[in-house]
Amino acid sequence: MLRSMTGYGKAVAKLNGKSVTIEIRSLNSKQLDMNVRLHPALRDNEPEIRAVVNRMLERGKIELTGNIDFTGTDLPAVINRPVAISYYNELSSLARELGAVEENLLSVVMKMPEVTRLSKEELTEEDRNSVFTALNEALQQLDEFRKHEGELLEKDFILRIKTIQTLLAEVEPFEQNRNLQLREKLRNSFADFIENNNFDTNRFEQEIIYYLEKLDITEEKVRLAKHCRYFLDTLDEDAANGRKLSFVSQEIGREINTMGSKANDADIQKLVVRMKDELEKIKEQLANIL
Repeated sequence: MLRSMTGYGKAVAKLNGKSVTIEIRSLNSKQLDMNVRLHPALRDNEPEIRAVVNRMLERGKIELTGNIDFTGTDLPAVINRPVAISYYNELSSLARELGAVEENLLSVVMKMPEVTRLSKEELTEEDRNSVFTALNEALQQLDEFRKHEGELLEKDFILRIKTIQTLLAEVEPFEQNRNLQLREKLRNSFADFIENNNFDTNRFEQEIIYYLEKLDITEEKVRLAKHCRYFLDTLDEDAANGRKLSFVSQEIGREINTMGSKANDADIQKLVVRMKDELEKIKEQLANIL
């Protein structure tokens, strides 16, 4: 089962008049790259929160936010006096330097960060348990989102690989016609020479075989068909992953490119271009698969 690296999950926990909201977003990244922003009351729990996320998510650029709303608890506010005094002194000094009026400085100070807080912005053990319950719920939602996106991508991959297989089957009649044309072209090129000079027919046939083998794409077709089947088989695996599929897609691309370089036929080249187009679209999406 495929999983996309794109996902979103959100959970809210109500606890003792407080409300905790956990939001997680994930985007494409080669490694696990996590950015965590937490309410001050949650910061002591950041190592544990990171550990839980690390266990659940393999890769992706992760944005996690954890907020707490204490407004329903009706707690008295506490002024952080050292911070408030520092702000006031700095603002007063700045006002004197600028020749500005120092009125209403206190109201400005009270709006500055970290000046006030609720008197009991702490979490009990029960609160912490609720926070991690919300975290796991948000992660579960994220995982479901990733699975859903992965299912959509899997359907797209199957469609495009089957298109490549169909195009590969269409190569056969053009290849047969190309070989006949090449043989005839060589015969015509040597027609005058055959009539006017001694000519070794066996040597001529050997030359034709040499050129046909040089342009032969049988092995490329066989390997390409094999790689396409392997790609589809990998999609069916429970542990299907983007790195493995990416490797197989590179092998598919190698055979398509070799086939194109040896084709020496406009119709086959057109089919090769269409195969490349399908493969490029697959590669673009594989970058977002776990």
